[in-house]
Amino acid sequence: MAAESVSRLEGDFDYIVVGAGSAGCVLANRLSADPGTRVLVLEAGGRDSWIWFHIPAGYLFAIGNPRADWMFQTEKEAGLNGRSLNYPRGKVIGGCSAINGMISMRGQAQDYDHWRQLGLAGWGWDDVLPIFKRLDAHFLGETDHHGATGEWRVEPLRVRWDILDAVAKAATEMGIPPTSNFNTGDNTGVGYFHVNQKRGVRMSTARAFLKPVLKRPNLRLETGVLVERVLFEGKRAVGVRFRQDGRIIEARTRGEVVLSAGAVCSPQLLQLSGVGPADWLAEFGLPVVLDKPGVGRNLQDHLQQRSIYKVQGAKTLNTSYHSLIGRALIGAEYALLQSGPLSMAPSQLGIFTTSSSDHERSNIEFHVQPLSLDKFGEPLHRFPAITVSACNLRPTSRGTIRLRSGDPSAKPVIAPNYLSTPEDRRVAADAIRVTRRLMRQAAMQPYHPEEYLPGPGVGDDDASLAKAAGDIGTTIFHPIGTAKMGLPSDPMAVVDERLRVMGLEGLRVVDASVMPTITSGNTNTPTIMIADKAAQMMLEDRRGAASRRAA
Repeated sequence: MAAESVSRLEGDFDYIVVGAGSAGCVLANRLSADPGTRVLVLEAGGRDSWIWFHIPAGYLFAIGNPRADWMFQTEKEAGLNGRSLNYPRGKVIGGCSAINGMISMRGQAQDYDHWRQLGLAGWGWDDVLPIFKRLDAHFLGETDHHGATGEWRVEPLRVRWDILDAVAKAATEMGIPPTSNFNTGDNTGVGYFHVNQKRGVRMSTARAFLKPVLKRPNLRLETGVLVERVLFEGKRAVGVRFRQDGRIIEARTRGEVVLSAGAVCSPQLLQLSGVGPADWLAEFGLPVVLDKPGVGRNLQDHLQQRSIYKVQGAKTLNTSYHSLIGRALIGAEYALLQSGPLSMAPSQLGIFTTSSSDHERSNIEFHVQPLSLDKFGEPLHRFPAITVSACNLRPTSRGTIRLRSGDPSAKPVIAPNYLSTPEDRRVAADAIRVTRRLMRQAAMQPYHPEEYLPGPGVGDDDASLAKAAGDIGTTIFHPIGTAKMGLPSDPMAVVDERLRVMGLEGLRVVDASVMPTITSGNTNTPTIMIADKAAQMMLEDRRGAASRRAA
């Protein structure tokens, strides 16, 4: 059988960025700002021409739709009582920022200070806060915590629900303080989320960072690209091989290859390229470029317990969704004002608190929604209800991302290993107890909340609640850590504090996979910060190399 012919993409690039998602779009913007730097961006998905990528409530139609979602699934999880979960990842420029919940959340200052304490210089809260501020185009303007001149638009919600106001009041009755801003470094409190929107339209990283600069002659975007592997000469990355429109193409770089394919696909591509645990690669006969045991390990994710409560005497999206008149009114409000339910993020009200007195800082996050459904991609329930989801912000369970085969088009094996530690099972049980206590507060009684999930038949003992957590637990779509930053002394570390793959040259990873530990909140904004900081470091290194050559 004749070997397939390989063509060469014209020109040598200074940077080849694999993935135009949350991180890749930022890298494309920042790296191409110098007209003397030539940047190639390769995206496996397509353009964001579908209307539901832009209307905020479009996540209901995008998640679970092969037009917008890679449709990954986890393995059957013992901690979830044998269930497998859908694992959405964005299949479009902008990546997950085109289908996610749009919640603007940095996490807690201690998250980043912990990274610094691990020996990762430059990653403490005081180091990254200026980057968050520089990215901000915040409705609050220039403050100690926010900026006003960046590209990443942050706005308040454009719809309110009486039932959510009642839940917020119930939280204060429990002693949780009200807050108007979760992004000051301490997110403890109850309040309404800020969202990445601009006048009621989703702000993806493609819209914010990539599309405004695509006219630059030194920036080239290719979509519908399946990168098969990184090309090496010895220990140096010199390009990539990819498929597009049935052709095999190689692109070469005189600088660096940057993997920004996300916490699922970046470790997959490293392994396909011969960088990963040697015993894993041997299963598929892949030649080992570098035995790197941490590639694909250290997977962390926020697992939420999706408690659902039926309510009475309250307007919820469930009832409007199943009414022709209601849907017509929703559409008209959005068409005229870009407000109302179609402008909704999946969650509006947030609560950060402790699951028990064992924790010094908030360790659970509630996403409260004026709707309920069995799972994303399915219709809303026909009864009025709210969803009160609590997730463990700092899980101790660790999972893996592994190859399913040596075929680059095969979906990887995703095994998050949820609820595999006693600590995580205890926090999950305690989180359900906190949810039940929240629903018993005086502010909720006019609405007669009735527990639908996990259900009144589930007891309040540890064993019953841990099992219930396995029955109702689902991902909140925050995978990180599978190519983590670390010191050379850490055998599981993949990249150094400048996000260079240790043991190789010309190769970096820049996305959520580099986080050594998960941030205490939604992970999209931290990923964007990582990309902005990475671009600074890459340009600094480039200038330093040029100076050395000149000397």
